[in-house]
Amino acid sequence: MDNKVNRRQKIKYRIRKKVSGTPGKPRLSVFRSNTDIYLQLIDDTTAKTLVAASTKDKDIKAQTGTKTDKSKLAGAAIGRKAIELGITTCVFDRGGNLYHGRVKAAAEGAREGGLAF
Repeated sequence: MDNKVNRRQKIKYRIRKKVSGTPGKPRLSVFRSNTDIYLQLIDDTTAKTLVAASTKDKDIKAQTGTKTDKSKLAGAAIGRKAIELGITTCVFDRGGNLYHGRVKAAAEGAREGGLAF
C-alpha cells in the first residue's frame, strides 16, 4: 500500500524523466517543507546549482505575512538573481507537489522577477 511520501516520490521521478536543465535553460527546482520553500536554478549537464533562494533568506524572513506571501517573495528574489546572471528562461520542476498554493506563488513570483517558463 502506497503512502503519501512514496506517491509523491513516484510523481517526482515521472516529472524528472521529462524535465532537464541546460546551461542556457536551467531547471527551476522547488522544494517545499512544512515551514519554508527552497528554489534553485540547476544546470543538469554539470549538476551545478546556478542560483538559489529560499524563505530563510534574511530579507525575506524579516517580512511579515503568510507562507504563501513569503513564497512569492522568494520567487521574485530568484528571478532577480537569475536576471543578474543573464538567465531569462528556465523549465519549471514542481518537485512532485501540486501546482497550487505556495508552489504556484513561488512560480508567479519568479515570473514577476523576470524569468520566463
